[in-house]
Amino acid sequence: MSSFADLRRMMVDCQLRTYDVTDRAVLAAADSVPREAFVPGDLAHLAYVDQSIALPGTTRALPAPMVVARMIQALELKAGERALEYGGGSGYGAALMAAMGAQASLCEPDEAALALARAAFAQDGVPEVQALAAIPAKAQYDVVLVGGACETQPSSLFGHVAPGGRLIAIEGLGRAARVILYRHAGETLTGRPVFDAAAPALTEFRKAEAFVF
Repeated sequence: MSSFADLRRMMVDCQLRTYDVTDRAVLAAADSVPREAFVPGDLAHLAYVDQSIALPGTTRALPAPMVVARMIQALELKAGERALEYGGGSGYGAALMAAMGAQASLCEPDEAALALARAAFAQDGVPEVQALAAIPAKAQYDVVLVGGACETQPSSLFGHVAPGGRLIAIEGLGRAARVILYRHAGETLTGRPVFDAAAPALTEFRKAEAFVF
């Protein structure tokens, strides 16, 4: 059976590189962060599969590795920047950004998922990440990575994007989903689609159910 290090290298070479992930810092982070730390032990064998992984006992899932890596690449993250992953479940995306030299935080309102994240961040080989249950009211970040699909625009996060900052999110569900990159220029955030991708939905960004007569 292949070691996790071998599986990690195969993920980088056969999933990320073939999905147009070319940024050396992103690839190096993906090759160094032990993704198996971010799934419960009995699911560790799934850590490097090319698909999302539901996190038992939570409302969250880890998106496929290639989706997370390409979203981070689109953010053009620089070492030393303040980075936030919102709704990232056990926090793999935040750990990748920390491995790239960012001052990384995870905000995860799901208590069970937050517990998984804190356990993951305490493991050997995992970069230091601040784990939060809520975003401090006036906190702003240079980059914000939304860790799941949004059926509605994640506008409640826009105020946490610093001037000149970026936010990236998957908007829409299934085949209709697009990754949208927002940039904070002037007084507003302007978004543009960068690629197609899908991920499990975040409950807080689902559309309200309409009453049908």
